[in-house]
Amino acid sequence: MPDPGRRPAVAPTFSALGVRPLAGIVTLILSTWALSGLDAAGKWVMAAGVSLWVLCWVRYSVHLLLVLGVVLPLRGPRVLRSVRPRAQLLRGSVMLLATLCFFKTLSYLPQAEATAINFLAPLMVLSLAPWLLKEPPRISRWVAAGVGFLGVLIIIRPDAGLNPVGVAWGLLTACMFAGQFMATRRVAVDDPLTTLVWSGAVGTVVLSISMPVLLPQVLPVLREFQLLHWVVLLATGVLGALGHLLQIQAYRYAPASLLAPFVYIQIVAAATLGWLVWGQFPDALSWLGIAVVCGSGASLAAWEWRRRPTRA
Repeated sequence: MPDPGRRPAVAPTFSALGVRPLAGIVTLILSTWALSGLDAAGKWVMAAGVSLWVLCWVRYSVHLLLVLGVVLPLRGPRVLRSVRPRAQLLRGSVMLLATLCFFKTLSYLPQAEATAINFLAPLMVLSLAPWLLKEPPRISRWVAAGVGFLGVLIIIRPDAGLNPVGVAWGLLTACMFAGQFMATRRVAVDDPLTTLVWSGAVGTVVLSISMPVLLPQVLPVLREFQLLHWVVLLATGVLGALGHLLQIQAYRYAPASLLAPFVYIQIVAAATLGWLVWGQFPDALSWLGIAVVCGSGASLAAWEWRRRPTRA
């Protein structure tokens, strides 16, 4: 066993960094801010008149170009090869649907509430894992899922003033993200960077096919864009690529079970950006619901982390 006090003779590579919990937590928090920035930028350019489809096309195209620019020099063309290409196509398709649904949700709901509803997705996966993923049933997961759903009900309560259409899109988005998480399990045999490339490629190809029909409809809006509009639109792809690369790096530094509670910091980032950009801030009851959702997920992660040595 190497002495932790000694400096390694050779610097660790991108794929073999060892366990560094603090670095993993900080990197994951940075990724949540980048992804919340993506959501805020997308919501802003849609309000400026860009259609949902064009927004997602730019987001995926820029994402793919940036990821290829980072990944190919590190890994070479072999990173493009997948062990399960059909599963990658399925995951990329579900991810595209989830992205479309979430940006549609953001066109109706404040960013913090929309993000909070999304966190119902991992609880859905955990509660359905015995049937969908053939994992042993655990009462703790079902309790956490039930409590998390109660938190979502507090957020979307009738007197919250949320658009019912946006709430419906938000719940559909959570289902899409749950499907994406389960599809990710099927491509776990691939390098995470391979999955990242395929995710961007599927969305880019599918949306590019539709652009000859959709792009002429939005050209009058794009012609009126100023420099700031173009910067924010292109930033959706930059922030998306950066967020996912940071996320992958975080999980190379530290195990997922340790990082799971810190994922919920994204709601703080979403609420902060929603307040700074649109002056939208959740009320006290909405914060209670958000706290219930975050608490259920974080408590479950902490519980399973504590049980890990016992199971081992």
